[in-house]
Amino acid sequence: MTEALSTAAQGPTQQPRGIAQYDALVARASARSPWQVSGQGPAAPDGQAPSATAARQAAQDARSRARYQPDLELLAQILSVPVRAQATTQSGLLGKGLDAWFAHELRRAGFAPDAVWPRAQDPRVLPTDLSAFLEGLPAPLRRELERRLSRMRSVAPQDARILGRAYTKQVDVVMSSWQTGPELLLSTKSQSGSFGNNLANRFEEAYGDAGNLRARYPLAAVGFAFVVSSAILAEPTQVDKAVDMMLKLRDRGDGNGYTTTTLICYEPLLDGEVRLRPEVFPAELGPGPFMETMIDTVLQAAPATRHSQVRELRRHGTATL
Repeated sequence: MTEALSTAAQGPTQQPRGIAQYDALVARASARSPWQVSGQGPAAPDGQAPSATAARQAAQDARSRARYQPDLELLAQILSVPVRAQATTQSGLLGKGLDAWFAHELRRAGFAPDAVWPRAQDPRVLPTDLSAFLEGLPAPLRRELERRLSRMRSVAPQDARILGRAYTKQVDVVMSSWQTGPELLLSTKSQSGSFGNNLANRFEEAYGDAGNLRARYPLAAVGFAFVVSSAILAEPTQVDKAVDMMLKLRDRGDGNGYTTTTLICYEPLLDGEVRLRPEVFPAELGPGPFMETMIDTVLQAAPATRHSQVRELRRHGTATL
């Protein structure tokens, strides 16, 4: 189904555009579980099987030790695409790359591929119920419906638009279904320069979006990812301001603000590649803790029988998808 939809949407000779420019990188990337457990719990005495209580405690201990390890190598490869193209922030190419990366990370964590938008192929937004319906059709009918669907942007759009409390918002990375409503809403922003002039505007927009979405979907994981170029390091005052504001955008327990936030710095190199600079910002703003909080929020709000693969990977750490 995915191959047919992609071909129908783009045509056999058309060069990839927008988010499709990252499809090959994402397809080659590792699908291994991102959870890594540090250390091992005490073993049961020789000849004795662990008790049920001990097994439960071991599972809880493993979860508490498990840490999310994002694929930063893939993120650097993705960010090198707009850097080599000398694309401006306004072009949206860098933003689409961020969306592709975060969506891949959620699929790597065990969420169903079609449940995470943008999907890894066209159409980027497709309700899971509709996807399952198409999979169950005879092949000739399925291909015909796929061809028609690729042209119906009102049914299978390129971007997800979510109704908030006050206005409809285009949200960059989404997990939602007809059954559950939005479970995860992630907004991405980037900035490569003019920090003194535009940084405050970015945060004002972000704070408004957080209130708009959290007010309507209080149980959803609502996150904000902000990616800046290393040019900000030449302005220490703006670095401090960015860190301070990203922390203040978080919910302090009153239902306002984002579930969590992350601040990522990249450095364009002379050869067109990109190096990530995780050391320049506090570890609590890193993408690893960000993904942990977003995923745990989704799992805590969902029934225990939902997202079973995510729970299994979260519990045991280093399983393979």
